[in-house]
Amino acid sequence: MSTLPPCPSCGSEYTYEDGAQLVCPECGHEWRAGEPAAEDEAVRVVKDAVGNVLQDGDTVTVIKDLKVKGSSLVVKVGTKVRNIRLVDGDHDIDCKIDGIGAMGLKSEFVKKA
Repeated sequence: MSTLPPCPSCGSEYTYEDGAQLVCPECGHEWRAGEPAAEDEAVRVVKDAVGNVLQDGDTVTVIKDLKVKGSSLVVKVGTKVRNIRLVDGDHDIDCKIDGIGAMGLKSEFVKKA
């Protein structure tokens, strides 16, 4: 039986060696054997303007009029945005808004619905 450690990212037990690295076939995570998990790989928590934790697929409401950069459109207060997706970066929410299209939002301008 294999004595390789499980994947630190997803917990899969089907890891394999690839040279000096270990690889998880399920999530694609690669790491060095015996190396402690990096702290920057910890789960990032995204919170809305009120402090509620946001997750992928949540519905949020815009709490401030937001001008859409590069156009004359405005996302009005109270606009509901369904099925958000959390991403890394300054604008940490990817979504599609009816009448406007795909765009990125900052979590500080939304409230969990």
